[in-house]
Amino acid sequence: MEAKKKSLIPFFTKGDVGGLTYMITNNIVNYIIIIATLEGFGWPSEIIFGRVIPGLSIGLMCGGLYYAWMAAKLSAKLERPDVTALPSGISTPAMFVILFGVISPIHYAIGDPETEWGAAMAACFIGGFVEFLGGFIGPWVKKHLPRAALLGTVAGIGFIWMATQGVFDVFGDPVVGLPILAVAMLGLFAGYLFPKKISPFMVAIVGGIVYAICLGRTSFDFTQVGFYFPNPVNTIQSLINGFAYVAPYLTVVIPVEIYNFIETMDNVESANAAGDPYNVREAQFADGICTMISSLFGGVVPNTVWLGHPGLKKTNAGAAYSWISGVVLGLAGIFGLFTVLDDLVPPAVVAITFLWCAVIMVAQAFKECKPKHYAAIAIAMVPSIADYLFTQVEAAIATGSMAEGGWGIWSEALDTGIKGFSPEISEMLIANGAMWNGVPAVKAGAIIIGILLGSMCVFMIERKLRSASLIALAGAVLSFFGFIHHAALGIYLTSPFMIGWLIVAAVLFILSFGEGKWFKAQDDFEYV
Repeated sequence: MEAKKKSLIPFFTKGDVGGLTYMITNNIVNYIIIIATLEGFGWPSEIIFGRVIPGLSIGLMCGGLYYAWMAAKLSAKLERPDVTALPSGISTPAMFVILFGVISPIHYAIGDPETEWGAAMAACFIGGFVEFLGGFIGPWVKKHLPRAALLGTVAGIGFIWMATQGVFDVFGDPVVGLPILAVAMLGLFAGYLFPKKISPFMVAIVGGIVYAICLGRTSFDFTQVGFYFPNPVNTIQSLINGFAYVAPYLTVVIPVEIYNFIETMDNVESANAAGDPYNVREAQFADGICTMISSLFGGVVPNTVWLGHPGLKKTNAGAAYSWISGVVLGLAGIFGLFTVLDDLVPPAVVAITFLWCAVIMVAQAFKECKPKHYAAIAIAMVPSIADYLFTQVEAAIATGSMAEGGWGIWSEALDTGIKGFSPEISEMLIANGAMWNGVPAVKAGAIIIGILLGSMCVFMIERKLRSASLIALAGAVLSFFGFIHHAALGIYLTSPFMIGWLIVAAVLFILSFGEGKWFKAQDDFEYV
């Protein structure tokens, strides 16, 4: 019998220092965003630091350990010591979609943090399952779904929710926010460095915290540090209860997790191109399983393989950075060390991370796609605006209703199947200049609508009218069953949206027969 081969990766390398910095600092930025956002929704510390953060940390620890083991297996198989583990952590785009596309509307609809947390866990678990399925269906989805549609939709979420929140929060405290923003921009967007290659972004974060402490805006508080290992019996029961509320948000969860597992595919393929031939399917399975484990312990956002493997490989990072960062983040969550960030980090620092992540998401959408597909990206970004507008108007009207002592004009599912306000209220909004016509219809299933519009645009640009027709037909089917344009799943036989999508499908299908004959596309056409 052949002896089992052993991993040749060194226990620790100099390159692992850079890997640790990359993994820990970027995940901490995401922790800060999650904590600040959930506190903004009124979630108590007991849920945030006692369940969400420990659950999230356990998921990250599982991921860090598993990817280090994958690297060891690959090193033994290739009989090479120069294998770099896949970087992993919180999926930033998916994190924002879950926070603002799932938890935010659930928060406004329910108003009970305990129930909202259960629903968010259920959404996370379903997302992990979709990620797991990506190991089977990922190649087909990647081949048939235009990248511009996916990236454009996610960019829209980033721009409308994250960038706006970031800029607004900066001006919410301009004495702290503006100086921190200016220094951060020097490093993030202008490429400046301080001596020893210290990034102005890190100076803005660390210096911003010190600056805020000096101004009395923040302070150190270790009183909440303790042991926060969640009870899986309680969390699983809450998760099961949460499934009753999460069904309307599957139209948000499923598309973003499709995006997530395609990103995992791309990032693992990038590692393969850099010389480490990892199994793409195994990585997708790992992402899904770690996300589901995280949700079972209270986590609400998914894991993913990150970008950056080629860069880490160039610095000779091995596997140690992966498991060490996983253990550090895991223990920090379980022992409540992130509670210190709650009182220490000023909102302006969180705002800058919002803005930075949003800009990266928008820039990536345009950078990774062909220039001729830019129109598709822009169109795919628009539906998220409807989601944002609806949420803001809904909150404003709810506040007015409570001030008057009643909830008489609170949003509800209308006879048309759309979630909105009474016809009288909608007419008043439009008459007073609010951009409201069509907003409720686009808000429902905004992510899927963005993907549909973006995909249809790409196929038109590529002169594939029959493929565009199939996308419109998919829109009709989704509308018929209430996945888009309606407040809940069901059967909508007379849906005007279904009829509209069907007409588009028929028109495009008919026109496809005239391509190159009586319906010709211009050669070398540019729309800009």
